[in-house]
Amino acid sequence: MRPVRGGPPIRRELKILIAIAAAIAIVDQITKAAVLARLFFTESVSVIPGLFNLVHYRNPGAAFSILSSGGTGRTVFLLTTSIVALIIIGFIARQARGGLQGAALGLIAGGALGNLVDRVRFGYVVDFLDFYIGGYHWPAFNVADSAITTGAILAVFAFYVKTSDS
Repeated sequence: MRPVRGGPPIRRELKILIAIAAAIAIVDQITKAAVLARLFFTESVSVIPGLFNLVHYRNPGAAFSILSSGGTGRTVFLLTTSIVALIIIGFIARQARGGLQGAALGLIAGGALGNLVDRVRFGYVVDFLDFYIGGYHWPAFNVADSAITTGAILAVFAFYVKTSDS
């Protein structure tokens, strides 16, 4: 007799989501560990003069330094928001159809998880990508922030494609 596996098989979209989320969270944590090991707090290293620096900033707020002022309430709010977002993604993933939707949700989940790990470990998120032109600097961000933003754009596109096909 063949052994019977418990539960339904994992759908392709969910496998894509899990693989991408894990990859993003791991890459995010590895890059942040490298920054913590090699750059002093607030240190900046020019990579492409006039355009891009590697920096070491501590962001107690959300993506792109939103909600950066506040105290314990802000931290609790951001931790709760991250956990709720991951739970919602889990529910949405059950209805996802198509690899594009799974990829979008995986990017968002991986980014949320990467920043959640920082918040739990440090009480802030490590940001290190600093793009600028002249004196204008876009707020520093990290791999997780990039994944969340890209995933959100991809999710809108995936929804549009799905709606257009209907």
